Amino acid sequence: MKICVVTLGCKVNQYESDALIFKLKELGHDAVGDLEVADAYIINTCAVTNEAERKSRQMIERCRKFNKDAEIYVIGCASQNKCEQFEDRTINFVLGSANKLDIIKHFGEHGHEIEDFTDEYDDSMTSAQTRTRAFIKVQDGCNRFCSYCLIPYVRGRSRSRKIESVVSEINSLPATVKEVVIVGIDVSSFRDGDKTLIDLLEAVDSCGRRWRLSSMEDNIISEEFILRLKNCKNFCPHFHLSLQSGSDAVLKKMNRKYSTEQFFETTQLIRKHFDLAGITTDVIVGFPTETEENFEETLDFVKKVKFSDLHIFPYSKRNGTAATKLYKDLPKPVKMKRLYRLQEVGNELKNEFILSNKEVEVLVEEEKEGYYTGYSKNYIKCYFMAGNVAVGDIVKGKIAGLFKDGALILVK
Repeated sequence: MKICVVTLGCKVNQYESDALIFKLKELGHDAVGDLEVADAYIINTCAVTNEAERKSRQMIERCRKFNKDAEIYVIGCASQNKCEQFEDRTINFVLGSANKLDIIKHFGEHGHEIEDFTDEYDDSMTSAQTRTRAFIKVQDGCNRFCSYCLIPYVRGRSRSRKIESVVSEINSLPATVKEVVIVGIDVSSFRDGDKTLIDLLEAVDSCGRRWRLSSMEDNIISEEFILRLKNCKNFCPHFHLSLQSGSDAVLKKMNRKYSTEQFFETTQLIRKHFDLAGITTDVIVGFPTETEENFEETLDFVKKVKFSDLHIFPYSKRNGTAATKLYKDLPKPVKMKRLYRLQEVGNELKNEFILSNKEVEVLVEEEKEGYYTGYSKNYIKCYFMAGNVAVGDIVKGKIAGLFKDGALILVK
């Protein structure tokens, strides 16, 4: 049977979809990750925002346009959050976020089953990937309970994978995979007995492939952590630190456990040891208690830190979270105005960071419209004219200037 696994949302979802595709192929199915004509569709949904849930529902109709008679299966965070939004006679079966591989057991059935999360990491998933960059999931769930976030309710409590299991999967990847990305819902909370994240990362480094982290929390970074990370030969110096707001007053209402002063000190520690490290972040604009003064504080703070890129989101009201219960949502025009203003600042900072680099080392990931593209170690998207290289190569080049959403480079 031809089965299409459609992924919405985060890198963890992508890993889980890849693992599902791998399992389906083992069982003899023709499984793909691109949206195309198929006999069945498995939609791996997202619930991080209202918009993400809306897109998850819309994906059902998009799949129907490829094959109106196809079987439709729904899994993931959106169905874990509100199963009834997918209880439609045209959908075969609905599963939540737990035990996603179990959807295979329900092929041909009609109904739904939302399972409870266990305290143990589900290590049944293995993702045999063939892309030049592979996601490796090491952790699931979250214990932080930020006041705006639904994730602890749809992913359960934090639980971690065994280090030996992570290393085994990385070593099993084909040689064409030149870089791995360590992903999880809250990677900073990783624990394997008395081992912490830095112990895991040192083990990953010993595998000999270029690697990077998808994201980290500010509280994990100390002088010892950075010094041990600096000794990792294959680490790509890109730190994605979730800020969410540059206002201490808003951070407190968000239930974020740090101050802007602490966050700034962390970025300075990183730059002390990694001169040209890419430091990117997430920012939520229009949190219900955010005043114009608070927003100006955020603008000033991101300029002070000099982030290499910003991922900006308007606050999304999520039923069941503390923020929704306690505060009244701000008007959408207010949120969007702030988003556009912060985007302008973010673009300026991104361009400034790109031009501060002279030479880069790039993993070639795609050839399109006469250009090869890929990312530098510090996460600059680079473009260069097609030449005597191939997808999967790692090349060195000089920054020639700004180009599209990144940099044009001259390959040596």
